[in-house]
Formats: sequence, C-alpha cells, structure tokens
Amino acid sequence: MSSLFPPSSPAPAGRRSKTLATWIALVGGALGLHRFYLHGRRDAWGWLHLPPSALGLYGVRRALELGQDDALSWALIPLLGLVLAQAMLTAVVYGLTPDERWNARYNAGGRPSRSGWAAVLGVVLALFLGAGVLMATLAFSGQRYFEWQAQQGRRLSR
Repeated sequence: MSSLFPPSSPAPAGRRSKTLATWIALVGGALGLHRFYLHGRRDAWGWLHLPPSALGLYGVRRALELGQDDALSWALIPLLGLVLAQAMLTAVVYGLTPDERWNARYNAGGRPSRSGWAAVLGVVLALFLGAGVLMATLAFSGQRYFEWQAQQGRRLSR
C-alpha cells in the first residue's frame, strides 16, 4: 500500500488553522478539500474523495430523472452518503484535536494556532449533519434492499 500511496507530503509552509480545517471538512470534505488545505494539492487521499462523491451525485441525478425505481441510482446514492458521513467524522476529529497536538503536527516550528468556539460550533454542526446523513443512508439502503428482496420473492412464487 505504501508504494501506491506514498506518505502525505508535509504540510505546505504556513500556519494551518484547526478551526478552518474543521469548517473546510464540514463544507467541502466530500471533495477532499480539507486534505488539500492540510497536505497540498498532491495529496493522493484528497483526490480519492472525488470518485465516490461524483458517482453518488450521478446516482442522485439519475434518481431525479428516472425515479426511485432505477437500480443503478439506488446503488450509487449510498456512496455519496458514506463520503459525506466520513467528511463529518473528519470535521469532528479535527475540531476535537487538542491545540497542542494540532500545532505539533501542522504548525511545528511556526506560530501556534489557537481554536475557540468556532471550532466547537463546527464540531456540533458536523455531529448533527453526520448523524443525519448516516441514518438517512442506512435507511435508504435498507429500504431498497428489502424492496429488492420482496421483488425477488414475488418472482420465485410465480
């Protein structure tokens, strides 16, 4: 795995704000923007956020155009839900990281970053959004799975 994804390059020079990273993960985490903020544009893990997000958005578009019975859309939509839930979890982790640990990792040798209530507010919002998105994703996937099972059962009983 290390040859495919080399360790992320150190954070680009400059101060990295924990509060800003939390809010970037909250707003643009599904696109990997928080990874690019912390590790630069060459971060492979940041680029890996794009395909599942794009596929999930394509699934949403198909569902809007073709209706809820489109099998491909209900297979793709959970990808978006999982990426969004992961982004919210990342925002929570960033926001709850102690300032000393954050500064040792992202601001070593530079001016320390101090977080305040804005980071806490980002964490609270990420918890609400992340829990809601994860529950909706599980409910949607479960509903579609059981509908498919019922349809298969009807086919077998004919």
